[in-house]
Amino acid sequence: MHFLDQAKIFLKSGAGGPGAVSFRREKYIEYGGPDGGNGGRGGDIVFEAVAGLNTLIDFRYTQHFKAQRGAHGMGKDRTGASAPDLVIEVPVGTQILSEDKEEVLADFTEVGQRLVFLEGGMGGRGNASYKTSTNRAPRQHQPGEPGQEMWVWLRLKLLADVGLLGLPNAGKSTFINQVTNAQAKVGDYAFTTLIPKLGVVRHKGREFVLADIPGLIAGAAEGAGIGDRFLGHIERCRVLIHLIDIAGNDPAEAMRVVQAELASYGEGLAEKPQLIALNKVDLADPELVAGFTEELRAAGADEVFGVSGATGEGVEALLDAILGYLPGRTATETKGSEVDDAADQAGDWSPLD
Repeated sequence: MHFLDQAKIFLKSGAGGPGAVSFRREKYIEYGGPDGGNGGRGGDIVFEAVAGLNTLIDFRYTQHFKAQRGAHGMGKDRTGASAPDLVIEVPVGTQILSEDKEEVLADFTEVGQRLVFLEGGMGGRGNASYKTSTNRAPRQHQPGEPGQEMWVWLRLKLLADVGLLGLPNAGKSTFINQVTNAQAKVGDYAFTTLIPKLGVVRHKGREFVLADIPGLIAGAAEGAGIGDRFLGHIERCRVLIHLIDIAGNDPAEAMRVVQAELASYGEGLAEKPQLIALNKVDLADPELVAGFTEELRAAGADEVFGVSGATGEGVEALLDAILGYLPGRTATETKGSEVDDAADQAGDWSPLD
């Protein structure tokens, strides 16, 4: 499935149907009077957040959405049928932005959330509604109100509990493959991850969604590399995992580079809780791991975890720490609790597509 997280679309609600001009014509009834019915209401534009979608790719091929207009009124005081609503299904996490992208018009954060975005026009009045004691045979009617129309941007921000970030080749894809059933591409070159990936982690009876985004490099805020456009997908995360390659030239500098890009991006990402994970410790001796850990703490890291995405070493301790940031449990309770290991193996799950 192709991934698309931004799309520009045109919306137009249905116009109201025109009212009818009609007079009663029936045998043996003279001067039956007006009986033109009102027009039907135009269809609304409705957005609905649904499960099972995590891309806006459908909007690449269909950019115009127009609801039907209401039916016209008819004789014998028959009101025209109202047009059905046009329901547009979007993934959970979708935002609707104004055409200039300056204003967030709607934000869908829950499955089943619905919003009438553009209302259809009201149906026009038929001539029967104009009848008065002094105007016994009116011929005026209304054409029906026009629908509303506008261009909007759809922007998808994937909903995940935990975000995974770091420089290219930090081992993020290997890590997410280790802790979930995701099948992220792994390669011995930079930017093997070109689009965000989601996976579901099940650890000690708890489940949470982990999001992996393409690697950041210095200058990403100015468009270097893939840029920072995918950082929006971790804006809603409760905690971030910053993966650092222990085989890199300077882990402390790698941490500073990513922190600078988060600060440049804004949206509160630099203030989110972060867990620093030194990856690929299976390739280094313990003295080197201890030395780099002290350097990272001196550079501002609160807690550093030594992990190996390839072998799984140290991963359990990192996942234990993550549980402390999820709803329903504090970090202190998580660190001090003992959970039955059998619960960790129970059940079956699969990552999000």
